[in-house]
Amino acid sequence: MTERDSWREIFGHAEPYDEQVDGIETAVDTAEDGGFAVVEGACGTGKTMLALTAGIHLVRDPDSDYERVVVLTSVKQQLRQFEQDLRTINAGLPDDWDPVTGLTLVGKADVCPYNRENAGGIDDGNVYERCESLREDTRAITGEGGSTMAQNLVSRARSQQTGLADSGRQGRAAASYLETAGEPSPYPPEMPEYDDVEYCPFYAQFLEELPEDGDPVEAVPFDFDGMGLIDPEELVSLSVQHGTCPHSMMGAILAHAEVVVGNYYHAFDPVTTGGFTGALLDDSTFVVCDEAHMLEPRVRDLVSDAVGDATLRDAESELTRVIQPVKFDDRETHTTADADLIRGELSDSDVSLSELEEVRDFVRELREELDRRVTAHLEREHRGWKSQLHDLPDDEIPLRDPTEPQPDEISEWAESAGHHDGVWVRAEAAGAVAARILNEAEDEEKERAAPAAGRVLGEWYRNDHERYFREIELERTWNEKEPDTSWRRAYNARLAIQNCVPSDAIGERLAEFGGGVLMSATLEPLDVFEEVTGLGHLREEEGRPVVRRTYGLNFPEANRESFAVDAPKFTYDNRGAPGEETQARQVYADALRDVARSPGNVLVGMPNYAEAEWAAETLRGNPKVEKPVLLDESSADDATEDLKAEFFGGDEKVLVTSLRGTLTEGVDYEGDRLHAAVVCGVPIINTASPRTKAVRTAYDRAFGDGFEYALTVPAVRKARQALGRVIRGPEEVGVRVLVDSRYARDSWDSVREYLPETEREEFQPVSPDMLSLGLERFWRGRE
Repeated sequence: MTERDSWREIFGHAEPYDEQVDGIETAVDTAEDGGFAVVEGACGTGKTMLALTAGIHLVRDPDSDYERVVVLTSVKQQLRQFEQDLRTINAGLPDDWDPVTGLTLVGKADVCPYNRENAGGIDDGNVYERCESLREDTRAITGEGGSTMAQNLVSRARSQQTGLADSGRQGRAAASYLETAGEPSPYPPEMPEYDDVEYCPFYAQFLEELPEDGDPVEAVPFDFDGMGLIDPEELVSLSVQHGTCPHSMMGAILAHAEVVVGNYYHAFDPVTTGGFTGALLDDSTFVVCDEAHMLEPRVRDLVSDAVGDATLRDAESELTRVIQPVKFDDRETHTTADADLIRGELSDSDVSLSELEEVRDFVRELREELDRRVTAHLEREHRGWKSQLHDLPDDEIPLRDPTEPQPDEISEWAESAGHHDGVWVRAEAAGAVAARILNEAEDEEKERAAPAAGRVLGEWYRNDHERYFREIELERTWNEKEPDTSWRRAYNARLAIQNCVPSDAIGERLAEFGGGVLMSATLEPLDVFEEVTGLGHLREEEGRPVVRRTYGLNFPEANRESFAVDAPKFTYDNRGAPGEETQARQVYADALRDVARSPGNVLVGMPNYAEAEWAAETLRGNPKVEKPVLLDESSADDATEDLKAEFFGGDEKVLVTSLRGTLTEGVDYEGDRLHAAVVCGVPIINTASPRTKAVRTAYDRAFGDGFEYALTVPAVRKARQALGRVIRGPEEVGVRVLVDSRYARDSWDSVREYLPETEREEFQPVSPDMLSLGLERFWRGRE
């Protein structure tokens, strides 16, 4: 074995595909030069093993500067695949090699012992808020000036068990331990208290072991080196055995693991990277962006920002609580903060009392303006809305013409109301000072609203109006505490800043890594992908290599058939509303029938949920379709999982879903789970949305063709993702069908050019009346 192919000792299977050999060597060579490999590989071509092998090879190479692999994926199913492949790699390593240390990152809800068992007053609805509050209280009790030590808190919580566990005395109850992940903890299910203040004993144990000036990894009570992959369940089990906090253990270990598996939040969310995963963001990290076709929309959400009506309300209150004791200096009336303390804190900061007042007045009037605008919108769009609060939809109120970059109406209102530029700029500093003063005065470390509100107001002022779009978001909620005539009873309103073109944010973050792989089954066109992710800038401006690879299906062509049906375009003008019996709908109904009659399970992908409902009803009403027809509706994760289990179990069925749902991406349909997939139409999102218009306009200016870059290319990727569910292994058999003339032939709005060359060759055009014949011929040949 030569030095160049020494990665084969890491590769987890007996023999790699030819594409994997090329991909691994390309990724290694490119990363050694500080660059990125962009890999489109069809489903089942081994991209996960390719990326892990290349990254681990570099980490284990003594001549390499790489210290870890960070995997980012947007789909839980893919996260599980990386875990499985890492275990496979460890199982096949040479006997004299140490296993690769891996760690899976998840949220607090997945690892908090109390939340997992719905104990201690913690559940999915409040876990993050309760966790932060308990941590703050635990630190306040044990920190500088605190009333006790962490060790004492741990002992008190443990003693509650020993006090109960006295079975030798009649009338004494047996100890009740909080158990999770198959392990009993040393603490009770109830949250313990100290001086009437609740605290978290798991976190107290972590604080007790945490060195004052050292690496937090020293607080880990188990030897994780040599354990291989530590998944969330094992992390919880190991942690609760020692009575320590699993989430804190995750944070302590992550910088020392050779492979870290997480999601896009862990690299691109400013809050997460600022407080948790920042140590991973350097040039010693080899990054793997899986499902990279989702990188652009997911990061756009993460780097956009908003401040809610309730946050503005709380920020105003916090600023007032700092201002009033000094303004009126009446110690009998104002006891929340000491006037002298506040004066001292202000004198040590660069924020004056008058500036605090100015920001407070601005926040109050801003909230009043928000109320006025929401009320006016509802009066205009939903007359009589006060009697229809339960029926109001989610909505958005644009603050400028989304097709004409210009100052937004809130900024213009502020200027006309006399709120100068300085108040926007000083809002963030004022909020931070107010929070620090309140925490000091009230002897309580807690999250405050003023800094968050100030940060968004600062961003509102600083960001331009070409790449950023400002609007009011109205999200359905229900708050019984609000009057039944107030929109606040039905809505959470937010002032939102949409980052329309996140390529700079993506490219700047990728530039922090040493190199890596960005991969998906649907990246084409690769030149578009590189532009919208900032990779083109990295190559052209920073000289970092970006190398492309495209791998088609390498499984037997005789096992699959592919059709592009030259049907009328599935647009509203052609098809009409779901209830209309148009000629176009009849063509699509016939195509759906033909594919649904294929042997085995069939997946139907429609542009949206309304059309999915039409397709399901059409198939159920067709006497020639004898299979049960399941309909996926926009619903919670549990309902979707139940539907998926029903589809996979028992006799063959048809599953109809929206191409914008969760069942057409990242779901494993391997083996006999799926034999056919049909996509109707090009699933372009609602172009009437103000936000969509703003994104398209911004892309027009950034890349030249906003409709292509922002709408058409992502839509074709959605369609290709659904078709990719069918053939995922060398023994699998199935058909893939695209129904819409835009896939079948060239025209002014054709999308055929966005299919990779290998797919254009396979998806030969066929007329609607020939589809059934082609399907019958294929399946007859498989008998």
